[in-house]
Amino acid sequence: MNRNLNRLINDFRNQTYLTIWKHMNAMAVNYAVYSNRIKGFAPYLSNCDIYIYADSRNMVVVCVDCNKHTQKQCYDETQNIDMMIYEPGCEPRESTVWKLKETMDIMKSRLMKSQASLKVYGILLTEDAINNSYELEDDWEKNNIKVISNCSHLNLRRAGVNSDDDLAGKVYFDIVTDESIDAKPEPKDESEDVEFNDFEQMLYDFVNDKFDEDTDGILGLTIKDDTNEDTADAPAEESPAEEPEPQEPATPTTKSETIDQNLGLSVDIEILDPIDNPREELDKLIGCGDIKRRMDELVALTTYNKTMQELFPNSKQHEVSLHSVFLGRPGTGKTTVCKIFGSLLHQAGALSKGHVVLCDRGTFIGTLWGDEERSVRQVLEKAKGGVLMIDEAYLLNSRNDNDPGKLVLQLLMNILADESQRDIAVVLCGYKDQMQKLLETNPGLQSRFPNKFEFQDFSVDELLEITQTRIRDYEYSFTEQAWEKYRGMLNQAYLVRDPQTWGNARFVANQLERIYMQHATRCVMQKPEDKQEWRQLTAEDIVPIEVARPKAKIGF
Repeated sequence: MNRNLNRLINDFRNQTYLTIWKHMNAMAVNYAVYSNRIKGFAPYLSNCDIYIYADSRNMVVVCVDCNKHTQKQCYDETQNIDMMIYEPGCEPRESTVWKLKETMDIMKSRLMKSQASLKVYGILLTEDAINNSYELEDDWEKNNIKVISNCSHLNLRRAGVNSDDDLAGKVYFDIVTDESIDAKPEPKDESEDVEFNDFEQMLYDFVNDKFDEDTDGILGLTIKDDTNEDTADAPAEESPAEEPEPQEPATPTTKSETIDQNLGLSVDIEILDPIDNPREELDKLIGCGDIKRRMDELVALTTYNKTMQELFPNSKQHEVSLHSVFLGRPGTGKTTVCKIFGSLLHQAGALSKGHVVLCDRGTFIGTLWGDEERSVRQVLEKAKGGVLMIDEAYLLNSRNDNDPGKLVLQLLMNILADESQRDIAVVLCGYKDQMQKLLETNPGLQSRFPNKFEFQDFSVDELLEITQTRIRDYEYSFTEQAWEKYRGMLNQAYLVRDPQTWGNARFVANQLERIYMQHATRCVMQKPEDKQEWRQLTAEDIVPIEVARPKAKIGF
């Protein structure tokens, strides 16, 4: 799997009893990862300290077991993780490794019921000396568990945590520590043995995500509505000579490239090619009126400068900085506009290429001295001629004075001060309040990034318009009853939303994914005879919208 996506887990997997506490303390100043400590986790680990580390894709659970039993012992787990441990002359007792496995299963169940997809990895720190641990490591690893035994004085040890509520991992911590989620029903088992003909089996496999990645668009059925892949051509009988299938030339081609932070660590970065018609795509965006006007002004001034330089080569030109700050909550269009921004500046002659390089804090922060400088220089080289977008840029400026993210910001400012670094635009993105604090605490950024674009939350009417645009892209339509049900539920969700966590267009995208899945499942089971019904969303397909609520915490 992608090394960068699993970096949190891989970094923990490589620790030993000599390095684990140092690594856990380092996580406390890593503001790409949410970390917190709880005293016990019912029902299996109630007497242990539990540290939880979470980013947007991974969760690491560290169990500190200081209940020493015997100096030497052997676990009998050659086939699987056993519930009990039997020692000669001693009463059998429950295996702490088994307890951690059961605890992780509870956490995974809560994540699944909350529709959160995270990989969970467990670390057990124990004072027990497990003589045959070398025989068991492969079996533990199969269960995503690493055991570090023979530790000392665990009852005296404490690792630092950041417990920063602004980090994305906070929501997953709340989920796994919320006992009330256990009362929700288990996800529907879709593994029933049903007799299908070839076409029905193909569609059933598609619904259950069993197709290869290059299989697309059966009867317009698309689960991910933000994919960059082209949909398959429809069969001839379904495409009478009415209108050609709509093209999407503005969808940027995405590729992945690698930078080397040091000899042992590489990080993947995403690069988007420029689009052909950026102004048209900007006009198509719903809302964003002030953003469009500000973009026009910046592009106009850039174009004017270029023209004046050609007409009057010796005249003084207006100073135009392309570096910008995008302020707004998730789902307000920051990344979408950034993709268009690079192509607009390329067409205006301000950038030689117009591509966009997408980065975040994890792109720059390494494990060795000098990693940050190497990463910054490599990323800037790849972004030359285009846009470097740093998402959640405020995470580079934590409250810890020794945070290496501060060095990244200083390196950026030093390099961008070089007059030869004109063929690039750096865009810092993030929540408005956090980004304002970043700019206030670092005055150098104020002058280097003079262009500020504020992305407002979408209104209900705009979210409904976004909904219609998205379903039209895949040739779906709502029945009248389905649209009324969806509109009422969206209105209610909007009224009770938490402004700090509301997902805007991302909320709509996530909800539509659930609707598409429900619709696909219904069609496979009911097999409508009219082929148009395969593309019609009914009231039955509109699944309830889950409204965020405060999470009850346990173990404190």
